[in-house]
Amino acid sequence: MHCFSSWGQTNRDSNRPNIILIYADDLGRGLLSGEGQGIIKTPHIDQLAQEGMRFENAYGSMLCAPARASLITGYHDAHGDRWRITQGGIYKKISTGEMTQDAIETMVNEQIGSIPEEEVFLPQVLREAGYTTGEIGKLEWGFATTDQEMKRHGWDYYYGYLDHERCHGFYPPFLFEDGHLIEIEGNTLVNCGKSIEHETPEAYAERWNMEGKAQYSQNLFLEKILDFIRDNKDQPFFLYHPTQLPHGPVSIPEVAEEYLHDDRLTPIEKEYASMVKMLDDHVGIIMAELKALGIDDNTMVIFTSDNGHEIYYSQEGRILKPVRNMQTGKFFDDVNTKYYSELAGDVFDGNDGMAGVKRSNWEGGVRVPLIARWPGKIKAGASSEALVTNYDFMATMADLVGSALPPNKDGLSYLPELLGKKVEEHDYIVYSSFMGPALVTNEGWKIRYFSKKDLYQLYYLPDDYREENNIIAMNPEKAEELKKPLIEECEGDLDNGLFQNNKSIVTYPSH
Repeated sequence: MHCFSSWGQTNRDSNRPNIILIYADDLGRGLLSGEGQGIIKTPHIDQLAQEGMRFENAYGSMLCAPARASLITGYHDAHGDRWRITQGGIYKKISTGEMTQDAIETMVNEQIGSIPEEEVFLPQVLREAGYTTGEIGKLEWGFATTDQEMKRHGWDYYYGYLDHERCHGFYPPFLFEDGHLIEIEGNTLVNCGKSIEHETPEAYAERWNMEGKAQYSQNLFLEKILDFIRDNKDQPFFLYHPTQLPHGPVSIPEVAEEYLHDDRLTPIEKEYASMVKMLDDHVGIIMAELKALGIDDNTMVIFTSDNGHEIYYSQEGRILKPVRNMQTGKFFDDVNTKYYSELAGDVFDGNDGMAGVKRSNWEGGVRVPLIARWPGKIKAGASSEALVTNYDFMATMADLVGSALPPNKDGLSYLPELLGKKVEEHDYIVYSSFMGPALVTNEGWKIRYFSKKDLYQLYYLPDDYREENNIIAMNPEKAEELKKPLIEECEGDLDNGLFQNNKSIVTYPSH
């Protein structure tokens, strides 16, 4: 067992709350009706905000794997050497008969390499504070992980995928539970039912051909979540649910009744709306279970997303992917022109009016919903302007359970903010992207670096929510002031803040 007694624990307390983290996938905050979504209704997630605190300035990462790594380690994603992101897709070789589970895990573990004894992970912190830890859903780490790594991170129990590419389908022929391969009866497709992403008659027919698609993954996860809560209701637990929803390609067992006849939506948009609704429905079922078991008041529930909005419902004449200006047919240059929902044809405005989508260093790619509810401790209906980020979550949980963290972590605890007290706020937060890194200060200044053009842009977000006005020419001193910490956080190399598949993802040798 990995112990961190050398840097200490304090304030052990038997009355600490259960913790549930629901981590949505590619859910731009504009998809929540509580944030102004006009088509999709999310009453259960909205109720979390009504009974707890919502954050206005919460940031994730710009992509799935870096977001999860930041969450689990407490480091931002613009470092050069904090983790190794392994390539996805390898676990498909079990279905094709090319490799065994043992052979795959050996290969992935070799690519991951040894994990330093002194390194500390989120579930490890909570387990060593007396919590039972469970992870149910999409994989916890990288694009592929293993039983060995999951246990090293500190999970007492896990159920779900270990491979990111398999998560792109919702009908897996097998999942993993505590290292054991669990076959899913009636699911027979090697690609887990992943469909063609661009909408065509062929794509529609493929989505609704249900041969080999007997059991939908999210329903399996919900059953395991409820079992975990019931099994651990009498002791402190930490449950992490990284859901697949509403990541695409679009897939849903049936279209929700309220969207069937909605003339505002194309068929694939109706299906996508139904995916968001299912996520909300599952949140409602989890909350109802907490109440039924009598542990609602002693459970902190946190809802957030890994990154900003993404388009999975493209259709000729409606919205196209890669996204472009539907009025001109031209791609955005991300210097003078950029994605906005009304230009791209996004009926849902999933990025809540901000510029950009997933993978970008515009606000729409990285600013996410964050809601926390803990009856009697977090004030109902509260709203926070504090600058927080996903790499703060580890520090916040350590603060909650009275554990100290190693000093090299990047996050700060926002527990005081949740409890209505003064919080030690970041001077700035930093994140990577496929465009390059960016830095946002607690005053609202933002400097973004666009690697392709080797240029900086400066924005003042309190007056420019949509990032329409690059004011670097008028504020050269401010720009120089912010360049310095941005470069320092990238460890002297801005390329560390440029996510590139061929550089950032560790690939496997041919087999």
